[in-house]
Amino acid sequence: MSILDVTGLTVRSASGTLVRDVSFSIAPGERLGLIGESGSGKSLTSLAVTGLLPTSLTVSGSVLLDGTRIVGARDAALRPLRGPVAQIVFQEPLTALDPLMRVGRQIAEPLRRHLGLRGAELRTAVAAALDEVSLPDPRIARAYPHELSGGQRQRVAIAIALAARPQLLIADEPTTALDVTVQDAVLALLERLVAERGMALLFISHDLAVVSRMVDRIVVLRDGLVVEEGPVTQVLHRPVEPYTRMLVDSARALDAFLDAEEAGA
Repeated sequence: MSILDVTGLTVRSASGTLVRDVSFSIAPGERLGLIGESGSGKSLTSLAVTGLLPTSLTVSGSVLLDGTRIVGARDAALRPLRGPVAQIVFQEPLTALDPLMRVGRQIAEPLRRHLGLRGAELRTAVAAALDEVSLPDPRIARAYPHELSGGQRQRVAIAIALAARPQLLIADEPTTALDVTVQDAVLALLERLVAERGMALLFISHDLAVVSRMVDRIVVLRDGLVVEEGPVTQVLHRPVEPYTRMLVDSARALDAFLDAEEAGA
């Protein structure tokens, strides 16, 4: 049984259709990449599968998250799934984190709500969660988000997402806002934690180099439509659709330009 099964997902706004008839599935422990240019519907799809789309949008089709129907479900029915079953790491942690709450309390919230931890046991679990994302300094738990670096904030966001030990982690452009060195460290952290916990991963990005590192299978979106799907080696090295070939060729051209710039520096 799939941990996530999406069939005919369609998202509409008052001005038109944003996501059209999208279908894919993720097995337990599988790593799937959702790629495409800005506006292709990647983030809308990730919000739809967790029931987090704004009420101004209408959703049709079928989404099963660990066997629970998401489309049309009340928020009260979905709330218990957000944490133990699926959790999201967003692109910009400074906006994802609560600016008025110390990060230790933000990590403690899912531990308290979903795992029922209290008192000393809760404090120990918060420290362990920070240590797991390579933030062992106890001062981090007492800090506010604006007092941390971008890389530290993203590690805190990952710690919060993983606190309730989800079966599926959705990472929506999780390193785009970071510089190259910090990006590599955060990706290595995600790789390690996903492997250690045996989680399924839905990794959303426009960066093909990052996607090829993180996933086993790829779904390509264009204007809200799935245009190609397959193993990462096939899609990135032997793309069938012209749009996918354009994405791959553009990524290769950019890599060649950056290599030349670095060599001439």
